[in-house]
Amino acid sequence: MQLKGKRIIVTGSARGMGAATLRAYVREGAHVIGMDVTDDTGAEVSSEATKSGPGKAGYMHVDVSDKTSVESVFATAVAAMGGLDVLAHPAAIQRGSDAGDVTVEDWDLMFAVNVRGTMLTNQVAARYMKDSGGGSILNFGSISGQRPEPGAAAYSAAKGAVHSWTRTAAGTWGKDNIRVNAILPAMATPMYEEAMATMTEDDKTASYWQNHQSIAMGQKYGDPDEDLGPVMVFLAGDGSRFITGQMIPVDGGQTNVK
Repeated sequence: MQLKGKRIIVTGSARGMGAATLRAYVREGAHVIGMDVTDDTGAEVSSEATKSGPGKAGYMHVDVSDKTSVESVFATAVAAMGGLDVLAHPAAIQRGSDAGDVTVEDWDLMFAVNVRGTMLTNQVAARYMKDSGGGSILNFGSISGQRPEPGAAAYSAAKGAVHSWTRTAAGTWGKDNIRVNAILPAMATPMYEEAMATMTEDDKTASYWQNHQSIAMGQKYGDPDEDLGPVMVFLAGDGSRFITGQMIPVDGGQTNVK
């Protein structure tokens, strides 16, 4: 019950890291509203989490790249919960692209969801958190924003922007007792498993040397519920009240942040 009484929004809650985060928060007694664009799955995740308790979860549809959608849905969620203490924002998309031929359309889509979506959700959440006396915003960065990514140029650039935004937002809203951090995860999500299933053996070998070999904890990605969930609970709770502006890898040692 580390989060009893906390009022939390989790974006991208229909599966993967968002679903694991929502389940972790409900297990610790929070009132959570999950949000996504995949409504049937999102509603099911929230319903199952509520059945397990001891907290509770609801679900709402949101397009994080659309200002009107974010403002309207967040207002409804905050009214339902009576305030907002935490925003966990895993919602994102990923596309492969080469720096030499990435299209304007792919570039704009990547930045609309991953960067504009971070800005909009953070801005709206911060307004409500200020009214509540402070809170915690947890964005999702990536090792892709820290290193060259020849196969994911737009995604890498977008995650680098999320890192910079997170530092700036933390510096801006600290005076309001709002802390802003970014998680850099390496988790075996459904999206990761689907990508691995389509790889050739040569692709898998290349992926091992780029992504897995440097993971000190067994050269494999973590489990979202077991390895990410507890970290998300800590960063949502009062024990992390003096941590802000940080890029926090949860990746078994895959990378480090200076």
